[in-house]
Amino acid sequence: MFLILALIAGWTGIVVSLSPWVGSWPVLVQAIFYLAAGIVWILPLKPLLRWMELGKWRG
Repeated sequence: MFLILALIAGWTGIVVSLSPWVGSWPVLVQAIFYLAAGIVWILPLKPLLRWMELGKWRG
């Protein structure tokens, strides 16, 4: 559970650190960036969640 929280906090820190540059983009491009950033963080968690449920890294 703490690893999940650490990954989310780390990803949030990365996205927030990019906000000065992203803030100067057009609003539609910002929306697409934040939508993608909101989805991409799930990808590294999939193996971790699989391991938590099944007890092994590969399905």
